[in-house]
Amino acid sequence: MRLAAIRRFHSYFGVFIAPSLLFFAFTGALQLFSLHEAHGAYRPPAVIEKLGMLHKDQVFAAKPKRPQPAAAQAPRPVEDRHEAGPKTSTTLLKWFFLFVASSLILSTGLGLWMALAFSPGKRLLWLVFLAGAALPVAILLS
Repeated sequence: MRLAAIRRFHSYFGVFIAPSLLFFAFTGALQLFSLHEAHGAYRPPAVIEKLGMLHKDQVFAAKPKRPQPAAAQAPRPVEDRHEAGPKTSTTLLKWFFLFVASSLILSTGLGLWMALAFSPGKRLLWLVFLAGAALPVAILLS
């Protein structure tokens, strides 16, 4: 296989998977700090909650609220509510993975820009990109 054919294949394949790659990098970054789930006084926007479910369970729906048993609704003693925070290594790893997710988004965006701006056959590449974005939506809606 010639180098030009490999580059062309790489461009089409990369442009096709780019929308999903961007989606998973973004929603994964949100999940690092549990921004897709309610906790304490924090309530995520419905779209963030739904995107988190799509990332984790391949379903675009908010998590159903389960009724809590009466014993679980009773306030816990004060000493039980004060949990130890995450270990320093866990926090550092979360921030590192946030850096990785952000870098993946940036790198994918730059790759898309290079493919769509500088490759021959831009119209076909745009169609491949739109197909890569539309296919998961079509499967989800079916």
